[in-house]
Amino acid sequence: MDRQALYRDPYPLYARARAAPGLTFVEELDAWLVARHDDVREVLSRPDDFSSQGALRPDVIPSPRAFAELARVPGGAPVVLSTDGEAHRRYRRPLTRGLSPARVAAALPFVTATAAGLVTAFAEAGGGEWMSRYARPLPAAVIGHLLGLPPADVPIAIRGGSRAEDLLFTPMPEDEQIAAARDVAALRRLLAAHAARSGGSGDLTGEVVRGLAPGPGEPTAVQRDEIASNVENVMLAGHLTTTALLGSVVHRLLRDRRQWELLCASPAELIPAAIEEAARYEAPVQGFRRRVTRPLSLGGTPLDEGSTVFVSFASAGRDEAVHERPDVFDITRPRARHLAFGHGVHGCPGAFLAREQLRVTLELLVAELPGLRLAREDVVMAATLIHRAPEELHLTW
Repeated sequence: MDRQALYRDPYPLYARARAAPGLTFVEELDAWLVARHDDVREVLSRPDDFSSQGALRPDVIPSPRAFAELARVPGGAPVVLSTDGEAHRRYRRPLTRGLSPARVAAALPFVTATAAGLVTAFAEAGGGEWMSRYARPLPAAVIGHLLGLPPADVPIAIRGGSRAEDLLFTPMPEDEQIAAARDVAALRRLLAAHAARSGGSGDLTGEVVRGLAPGPGEPTAVQRDEIASNVENVMLAGHLTTTALLGSVVHRLLRDRRQWELLCASPAELIPAAIEEAARYEAPVQGFRRRVTRPLSLGGTPLDEGSTVFVSFASAGRDEAVHERPDVFDITRPRARHLAFGHGVHGCPGAFLAREQLRVTLELLVAELPGLRLAREDVVMAATLIHRAPEELHLTW
């Protein structure tokens, strides 16, 4: 199968893998696919046996000249996503503090005001393309606010983050790779300069600085790389995941008009259900890789030390053994636990923040734009497993 086609619609492969005995090796992923809910949960519950090193392996290796652009700026250090044990705990602690429910609650007035402004502008324009006009700008502004970035720097940061994704997951000629690498380098310089000013601040960047470079004195070169890398990582994760969910939840609610009408009739009851159903149905991050640390068996398949598995949160969300009619988007279904935000020690620390942005958005849309509908039915999903979402979503009312 063509990799791009697989990325645009991986669900038939997931279904075949769940139905097959044991695990299925997928050439396009160069990994054993962990597709069943119980197997996914087991892997995520056993970090000692399934290492996170290489969790997000790139599809493209940039050229040496592109790498040279990045070598001149801070960054390139391990991050919370791809570490284990004490290193992972060290990287995660400041994120847990900086993204706590209390911190998110304190940011809610900013979230609500920003979302309301974007919805008003969208309405005054008579509709338009949802992803570019709302689904990307809101999470970008929110994560920038939590990190303490000046508002004028947020567009630069988000462009750099987008180019980082292009550099590692989109085949490009060398000159385009170099241009992308320069944008990423600009992002890293911006974040490093911001971090240097933030050690005593109460924002998320300050938490990272204090967590990774405790004590008096200037951070070492190694600590500066760690700070820059982990701030960049949380910025990208906080932006891309929520953007994907904001696209998916609106797309799925409007694709079946009955779902949208049910939501408008009972928003207080069904908005939380719609958020969880969107995450189950279209996991924003389809999955991550894990490396097997010792010979073992999973789902009846023996695995050697060093084997790679792809742990599919998205396939777990469509598992017939756990969810009735799993391929149907239904906000009235009985609540069931899903794994879209991970599980265990690597569960997403920003899940509460993402849910709150979706809640605020749906409350505004139901109140302000109950006549919202798809302007075009030909919605194409992005060819990526990192943030599954519509490439474009045109809306009107």
